Amino acid sequence: MTHAQLKAIAQYLNRHHHIKKARRSSNNTIELNLGEKESLFFDMTRGRSTVYLGPSRRPAQDYNAPFDTLLHQLLSQSRILSADVPKGERILRITVQPRSHYKSRQVILQLEFTGRHSNAILLDEHGVVLEALHHIDAAQSYRVVKPGVELAPLPPRPTSKEEPAFDEDLIAWLRENYRRLTEEQLKVLRKQKRQQIEKKRNKTLRLLHQLPDEESLKKEADEFEKMGNIILANLHTIRPYDRELKTYDFDGNPVTIPLPEGVARNRLGEYYFNKARRARTKAEHIHLERENLEGKLRFYDNILQAIDEAKEPYELELLVPKQGRARRKKEKLRDGELYWIEGYKVYVGRNARENQKLLELARSNDLWMHVRDLPGSHVIIRTDKQNLPESVLHSAAKLCVDFTTPNPGNYAVDYTRRKFVKIQEGSSVEYDKYKTIPVLKEGVEIRE
Repeated sequence: MTHAQLKAIAQYLNRHHHIKKARRSSNNTIELNLGEKESLFFDMTRGRSTVYLGPSRRPAQDYNAPFDTLLHQLLSQSRILSADVPKGERILRITVQPRSHYKSRQVILQLEFTGRHSNAILLDEHGVVLEALHHIDAAQSYRVVKPGVELAPLPPRPTSKEEPAFDEDLIAWLRENYRRLTEEQLKVLRKQKRQQIEKKRNKTLRLLHQLPDEESLKKEADEFEKMGNIILANLHTIRPYDRELKTYDFDGNPVTIPLPEGVARNRLGEYYFNKARRARTKAEHIHLERENLEGKLRFYDNILQAIDEAKEPYELELLVPKQGRARRKKEKLRDGELYWIEGYKVYVGRNARENQKLLELARSNDLWMHVRDLPGSHVIIRTDKQNLPESVLHSAAKLCVDFTTPNPGNYAVDYTRRKFVKIQEGSSVEYDKYKTIPVLKEGVEIRE
């Protein structure tokens, strides 16, 4: 950011009177909404700080550090007193009067676009630090940035040629910044998210390939049963220390049967009969396990398709959320996938078995979603008896479509309370008192 660009942004801010909303939208980005559809975003990432104008959306994750608390309390619904850029500096100072019922005060949001030292600092009217995006102690720099410490001025910049004036259309420039950054983030994020899902898909594919077929399991069961019968017929010849039985089968062919350690001689036949029973049971149910794994594969294929279709980083974070270690450990789900949308838990079934399990686990007032007339993922939204924001419903409906089908088109997503959903057979259901959200799923653009 140049001094001239920051001066143009200061002039833009001075034409407004209030900050409607102030919050952190990503790790190093601060959003200021001035009451319009688009917000100003200040990306304070060290080494590549910038400003852009883009749509306001709830962040993919909540930020609750002391800086975020003060930023919201002091700047949201505040009155803009002034915005200025000190001479020769790449610093934007926004002075506001917080909305307060008990006293009047001034607070300064100082945004420093200083390369690898970029920072966002909240100051009181005396220049004392209230909070900062990045704290800096005396061991790191002579210029300490910590609450309660008066902020020292930046060292003077080396003299250089005068910067050219900024004579572009500011709004167009800010929007172009947003478009360029979005494209860069999409490219990086798309690769990261694909790798995460492909890892899960490959694991599922390996499990599918490792599944034994039904016929081999039946043959294995017959062989175990035969071995059990041979042991019973030759039990009197087995000595306590024997580790194998060498004898002849009922057709007169020589056989060698391993004898497991720790099994009493009179239980050896039962040992092999139990193995035969387990193999037969597995043979009877192996098709269900195969269907479950194939359902997961379709689920992951649909996510990969949706990743390719995503047009904004926000969509990618919704599809493949980034969660902290503590949350992942605490919220690990055995049946299905867990997502967070604006702080609400959203459960997604990846196959018929998981759809059924989620229906059984859902509470009566939770919301159930499904794409009408298509087999696919069921979605459960944990409501805790609250009315859900429209944005949560529409985001969940979009997920429901993305996880159900890879095909573009117009889809109807029905949703209702769990108590109005009746399980028929397996995950097949009948439901009543529902509403419908139309969802347009667009195709993948051909990228050069």
